[in-house]
Parts: sequence; structure tokens; C-alpha cells
Amino acid sequence: MRLDKYLKVSRLIKRRTVANEACDAGRVFVNDKPAKASVSVKVGDIIEIQFGTRNVKVEVTTVAETVKKEEAKEMYREL
Repeated sequence: MRLDKYLKVSRLIKRRTVANEACDAGRVFVNDKPAKASVSVKVGDIIEIQFGTRNVKVEVTTVAETVKKEEAKEMYREL
């Protein structure tokens, strides 16, 4: 699954366009490398997002095309 879509489906970022812009600005890293929106995400990847002064680091646990709002937090594990 594409990184921008994963960020939206997992609700780490609310909109796919915002996820795309964050990737283009170099604020999203996958396995400690700057990532473009088109990078393929798989189980076990470490995603780090820089939100201003706050950093969020998560490990991908599942990849699904659609999930309910309550189940979105089960797609990743915070580190």
C-alpha cells in the first residue's frame, strides 16, 4: 500500500492530500530514510512523522485497504 494512503487509512494524518504534502516536505521517514508518498508500506516498517515540534514514531502491524474508525489504531504500534 502507498505511504500516503496508509497514513490516511490508519488515521495518523486526516487527509491523503495532507499526507502527500508532508511526504513532499521531507517530514515523513520510513526505516530512517526520507520517504515519498509513493513508497510501498509493509508490515514491520517503522514510520516517523515530524509534526512541528512533536515526533511520532510507529511500527506498522497490519496493512488494510479500509478499516473502521475504532480499528484504525490496531494498524500500528507506537514506539
